[in-house]
Amino acid sequence: MRTSPSMLAVSVGLALASSGAQAQSAADFYKGKTLNLIISSSAGGGYDMLSRSIARHLPKHIPGAPIVAARNMPGAGGIIATKHLYTVAPKDGLTIGGVQNNTPFEPLLGTKEADYDPRRFNWLGSPSFETALVIAWHTVPVNTVDDLRKREITVASSGANSTPSFFTRLLNDLLGTKMRIVVGYPGQNESFAAMEREEVDGYPSIFWSAIMTTKPDWMRDNKIKALVQYGPEKEAAIGPVPSVSDFLTKEEDKQLLQAAIAPLALGRPFLMPPDVPADRVKLMQDAFAATFADKEFLAEADRLRLGVNVPRSAQQVKEIVEKAYASPQSIITRLQKIAQP
Repeated sequence: MRTSPSMLAVSVGLALASSGAQAQSAADFYKGKTLNLIISSSAGGGYDMLSRSIARHLPKHIPGAPIVAARNMPGAGGIIATKHLYTVAPKDGLTIGGVQNNTPFEPLLGTKEADYDPRRFNWLGSPSFETALVIAWHTVPVNTVDDLRKREITVASSGANSTPSFFTRLLNDLLGTKMRIVVGYPGQNESFAAMEREEVDGYPSIFWSAIMTTKPDWMRDNKIKALVQYGPEKEAAIGPVPSVSDFLTKEEDKQLLQAAIAPLALGRPFLMPPDVPADRVKLMQDAFAATFADKEFLAEADRLRLGVNVPRSAQQVKEIVEKAYASPQSIITRLQKIAQP
């Protein structure tokens, strides 16, 4: 059956109208709505401060300028919020999350509670990468990695399977250091207080951005010693502090380090749940990219010392996650052994 020119014209017109309606619905969807931002950490910390700063500037980059309502959902090192975003949160585009950078890799490490697949999230990007430090209180007689190999020091941690404990075991494995984990401190603030009271000698995984945000006097007044740094790039502002990678010669050790520091490469990532309509995901990815380049946001981040440095696009975040999960099985097995002693 041949289609008449008039029927063809009607069909094309209807297709274009449908396409235009879909595009219009994505652009108009957020008008008059409330966008829920779930923050996986407790109030008052670096993640929380950054997320709330983004929430203040994000609406002007979203068509319809929705209200952004932020709420905290701490617990299990960010896993509770991440699971909520994966399984419970509505998939209509009205929920976004700011998650701790360890949570995408907990399934890879064999954490039983992390029963989600981070490769299914719709990643929105990250405003920065993180650089972590091993620090010691200024009275502790260690100054170098070589000193850490010769002398045991105690480092504070919340639990045997927490991020500080993981990185302590990792660095002891890679560098031959003698850091001994002391668990039982509920969080980073309590660990810092213990170090100031000299109950413990140091801390194995403080972010440079966290020092600048919460303890700027520590470096300024030489209250701590920065012994070694690790992350996707060296942080120039720290000064002549060596990187863990400077000490590695074996290729397998280098691969292990790269897989282990993938969370630091993510920085402070933001996401949407799986199965959100693609046009709304794209709109939100563009809005986050615009926010990260927003001069007013950058000025506020600088004023609050939020550690915003080199943004990661949604695609870059996705690639970091997928690359870690594509690591050789020997590397994954070694990671899991370090993570679950």
